[in-house]
Parts: sequence; structure tokens; C-alpha cells
Amino acid sequence: MEMTENDKKKEFLRRYRECERREQEILEEIQRLRMDQMFPSMVNDGMPKGSQQSDLSDYMVLLDEQIDRLKQERLEKARTREQIDLAIRRMENPDEQRVLRLRYLWGLGWIAVGRRMGYSREGAIKIHGRALQNLKIC
Repeated sequence: MEMTENDKKKEFLRRYRECERREQEILEEIQRLRMDQMFPSMVNDGMPKGSQQSDLSDYMVLLDEQIDRLKQERLEKARTREQIDLAIRRMENPDEQRVLRLRYLWGLGWIAVGRRMGYSREGAIKIHGRALQNLKIC
């Protein structure tokens, strides 16, 4: 089954929260790797051996490379979130912008979106439909 244009737009908007979650995971992973760098003797089998200093420095280089890759991925996720936010900010109607922000950036359900906007659940869904029609994605 082929995706409709609105389905593609919803998928695009849903990526915001996915990217946000992944960015948080990356930060936690970087923090763990930095702890491993600070306390390498506590990693894996225990103590680094004096005769194997090169093993320890190789390990540190690998940790640095992992951290660099994670930082690059985090940057890509941040760029995706910025692209989504920019697409919403470009919209002319403030109610349409708001419904998309509340639903996709904040992750609120329809009842909460309606309440925040001063509409019923159905009213918020109706604005959402118009917003999707007017949303321009690249």
C-alpha cells in the first residue's frame, strides 16, 4: 500500500521525537564512554598490565573514535529536528503551527492538544488536518 502525502508528512514530523530520544541516548553513551576513559582499569577484565601499555592506548583511541561517531550522529539528529521545526515555523497559520508543535514536538495526545488550544479533541484534529495540507516539507 502506497503512503499518502499526509502519511509522509506525519512520518516526517514523528521523526522529531525519535531524534530527540536518540540524542539523549547518545549523550548517555558518550558519558559512559568518557567514564571508561577516566577509569580504564575498571573496564572489562580489570587491571591494565604494565607490559601492555599499547593495548591501553589502543583502547583509548577506540573510545575516542566511538565518541566522535556518536557526536556526528547526534549532530545529524539535531539537524533533522531543526529541519522539522523550521518547516513548522514557515507555516502562516499560528493555530496550525501550534497543533503540530503540541502533537509532534511535545508528544501530546489529542485531548491534551485540544485543551491547550482551547478546542475540543475534534477541533484540534480538524486543525491538524488543515495543518498537514499546508505543511511544506523538502
